Amino acid sequence: MSQGMQKINLLDAAQALPTAWRSAVLGQPANANFKVLRMDGQAYPDESHDFDEALLVLNGQMNLLIQGGQVEVRAGEVFIVPAGLPHAVAPGSHGTLVIIDR
Repeated sequence: MSQGMQKINLLDAAQALPTAWRSAVLGQPANANFKVLRMDGQAYPDESHDFDEALLVLNGQMNLLIQGGQVEVRAGEVFIVPAGLPHAVAPGSHGTLVIIDR
């Protein structure tokens, strides 16, 4: 491989993180942050951003709370949260999550 190219096992990278819900930036393709994190069943508080955010579940399930409802995002599914939309994660969410944002 040429310099700068690398292969990353996303599941291993998430398991190596010391704390759940703390993402690690693995790279910045096309000037976006490509992050991975481990969900551990605990809730994650409400937040919003001034950019769209892609949430891709690799394994497990994320229970996303948006506008008073819950959206179950399962392994192999992605949910794109529009800029400015408040969202949180409900308890019971577990597995590996990839986040693509700015």
